[in-house]
Amino acid sequence: MKYSFRIRILIPLLCLFALISCEEDNTENTYDEGSNEYVNDWMYNQMKRYYFWNTSISDKGNLSLQPKEYFKSLLRSGDIYSYAMHPEQPETSPKSMRSKFGFDVSFISFEGKYYGVVLYALEDSPAKRNGLERGNIITKINGTEVSQNNYNQLYENMIATAQIDLEIKSYTENDGFSNPKEVSIQQGFTFSQPIKYQVIEKNNVKTGYIEIPHFDVGQAQLFAQIFQKLKSKSITELVVDLRYNGGGDISSAAALSIVLAPNIKSNNLFIKFEGNANGGKVDQSFAQALESNETKVNFNVLQNVHPNINRVYILCGGRTASASELIINNLSPYMPVITIGEKTFGKDVASFPVEDNRIPDKRGWILYPAIYKLFNAKSEGNYSDGINPEVSVTEIQNPEIFPLGSTSETLLNTALNAITGNTSKIKKSTIKTMPLRTAVIEADPLLYRNIQ
Repeated sequence: MKYSFRIRILIPLLCLFALISCEEDNTENTYDEGSNEYVNDWMYNQMKRYYFWNTSISDKGNLSLQPKEYFKSLLRSGDIYSYAMHPEQPETSPKSMRSKFGFDVSFISFEGKYYGVVLYALEDSPAKRNGLERGNIITKINGTEVSQNNYNQLYENMIATAQIDLEIKSYTENDGFSNPKEVSIQQGFTFSQPIKYQVIEKNNVKTGYIEIPHFDVGQAQLFAQIFQKLKSKSITELVVDLRYNGGGDISSAAALSIVLAPNIKSNNLFIKFEGNANGGKVDQSFAQALESNETKVNFNVLQNVHPNINRVYILCGGRTASASELIINNLSPYMPVITIGEKTFGKDVASFPVEDNRIPDKRGWILYPAIYKLFNAKSEGNYSDGINPEVSVTEIQNPEIFPLGSTSETLLNTALNAITGNTSKIKKSTIKTMPLRTAVIEADPLLYRNIQ
């Protein structure tokens, strides 16, 4: 069992450094084993070796600090990606609503009142098992009514706690608010998520729709099966929903890219990694990126299930991050990529875990420093501020939120209209979406980004 999407966004490129992360330093270590100084001295040396911005680290500083705080002191100003954790100290692990409860919310203002709106509830999660659904309207959180002055704090309190009590209602345009009830959710396990797909026929156009909640390790085989079915249905257009996909395994993202891109060859350049002076620059083809963490499915198998499409529509938003942004950026040299929704998160760096196993039979700290900047075949990247969509649409237009995959859902409906040439405009929004102090990457190890 595992918490939802705790799989690391690994770039299996340790060999690129020709180094071993746990290798002891050449300098003599005189610190007591297990002390803060012992740990922090190791952290310093690893960061000087691997960290993308290692030149910003001047000296060792105060080695007596608690390791979590010491690691933060090494980071370049503005680095929102790197973090450290100890596997035997749960309090050091990043936390999020998704990893703890299996859902997340946005906050809105509607007719002078304030509410939370459930954006999604993952399958087989504590939230789903307790009856929470996308579109539920939250009126109270732990007994406190949502207001303009407290919604930010209520959200952060939910991330910090192990149990939340919600008062929720349903809303439809015809019936208004109805069906009030209370839901209590304790943090717990969320299991692997299904990839949902369907074929939508509109105006004699067959459009495939696929919702991918995360890029898990080993998804290539599943992509091959799904797209074989979509191909057999003779789709000519495709919508890929990545709005709540915070990233994951790059080999699986490469597998999806191989399926989607028309007329590519296995040795076509897919991704460029740019590291520090130790890491240098490394290029990977589609096949190399796939094979970095995939052994069962090869390039040819994936290309053979490419459907009859020449462009792809990608639904995105503020929780679209990392490997999902890589799909958008790195497919664009090979096919038109039409993004619909809101600006993406902006994670254009990659990391691998650097583990301290100097003490036999004892687990030590694990670092996840930003190691590589990511670019596409045209050397395009640097989207740390997010990728702006070609078609800018806010998915929450009114309190009635339709399920993902519904043709009435705002972003999918926008994509279908664009595909069929329907120029009808979306109704004017009746609500105001409230900004959060903390934006969230829900799948990658880095979970929080302060946007104040």
